[in-house]
Amino acid sequence: MFQSFEKAAEFIHQNHIEMVDLKFTDLVGRWHHVTLSAVEFSPRTLTSGVGFDGSSVGLKSVKSGDMALIPDLSTGFVDPFWEVPTLSFICGTVEADTKKAFTRDPRVLLQRAEDYLRSTGIADRSVWGPELEFYIFDSVSLENNIHAASYRVDSSEANWNNSQPGKGHTIPIHGGYHAIPPRDQLYGLRTEMVRLLQQSGVPVKYHHHEVGGPGQCEIETPMMGMLKSADAAMLIKYISKMVAYQAGKTVTYLPKPLFGEAGSGMHFHQQLFMNDVNVFYDPAAKNLLSQTALYYIGGLLTHAPAVLALTNPTTNSYRRLVPGFEAPVNAFFSSGNRSAAIRVPRYATEPDQVRFEFRPPDAFCNPYLAMAAMLMAGIDGIRRKIDPTAAGFGPIDVNVFSLPEKERAKIKRLPTSLGEATVALKKDHAFLLEGEIFDEMMIMDWIAMKAKEEYEIQIRPHPYEIELYYDL
Repeated sequence: MFQSFEKAAEFIHQNHIEMVDLKFTDLVGRWHHVTLSAVEFSPRTLTSGVGFDGSSVGLKSVKSGDMALIPDLSTGFVDPFWEVPTLSFICGTVEADTKKAFTRDPRVLLQRAEDYLRSTGIADRSVWGPELEFYIFDSVSLENNIHAASYRVDSSEANWNNSQPGKGHTIPIHGGYHAIPPRDQLYGLRTEMVRLLQQSGVPVKYHHHEVGGPGQCEIETPMMGMLKSADAAMLIKYISKMVAYQAGKTVTYLPKPLFGEAGSGMHFHQQLFMNDVNVFYDPAAKNLLSQTALYYIGGLLTHAPAVLALTNPTTNSYRRLVPGFEAPVNAFFSSGNRSAAIRVPRYATEPDQVRFEFRPPDAFCNPYLAMAAMLMAGIDGIRRKIDPTAAGFGPIDVNVFSLPEKERAKIKRLPTSLGEATVALKKDHAFLLEGEIFDEMMIMDWIAMKAKEEYEIQIRPHPYEIELYYDL
């Protein structure tokens, strides 16, 4: 939004801004913030930053927790949710004393990855388009105690409410795809989300009701620069949650909030450009994909088990990646096949539009880390010339679930649990260390954190276990 402090200061004065909000991302992909009075926002804010305790948000240890926030002026937007006029910035984190960029800052890491791409000579920019799926529920309640564990969500759209007095416009299970009002009761909320996103500098391609009958929605952006795309993903989560909250509803990006209903993913469309030419495009090739694009696909699918530890970083992520819900469970690419890990959209045929999407990720990922990991895997494929067909990754243009079991068993599968994915990451992460994008200790810390999460879930009795076994 701004190219200089002077422009920002002028905007603050002209629009009677009273507060300046500084947002930053922790390692797992959650926003935190600190708010300044606008009169405290000065050129020093851009050089010295605003101090905070990095240990309290999991970025550093207690013994060396002092850090500072430096706002990225280009990310400025008027926060639409506060009565007091507030200008928000997404920030980078720096060392408190030296003011050097914190090496584990997710935004900094993503920028290093794109810088590394340029250094290879493969492309000079990376272009991405995320699709975010989520559920809007009327309410949520949960209990997790020594003697009880339960959760409950509800939606006025859900067909389990058919017996309640109403207007007869509920949506059946798996029946929500592109539903139209009055069945789609969330059009107004999504439209308000999109309006505020565009007002905040995030372009939106479209929004619609997704497959999940009890309130599943999707917001998709057009293709954008890598960093802007990751920032957009964070803003979409923030604005969608706030719009729903202020309307008395609740948004969740939980990959699998409902048993037997569609899960929510975050597909990433990807392209590389050199001198404004799409290096993934070849007019003479099958599916219009260049050899460079195929090598990128080969790298991404080769490293997919490890990449999923970052793109699908929760135990719940793998409750979505099961057969029968158009969620990918096998590592192959295809044209138009939604059971594929990588889908080549058949409608994207213009030279600047040819691309593919990686379908396994979900919005519980840290988009900065996830996109950096995907890019590094693709670069490795290009550098090593990994042909996806020779490596056994297709293309497969049939529904794999219709194949005989013997044939399906030949197709390489994706991890079925967070534990599988983190084991894969431990074995296969050298490609992430190239260019000093990720560091070894960070990867090991990530694996340890995820192992602890998985263990804490494994040791807790599950309500379904009680139902199955209580009276044996």
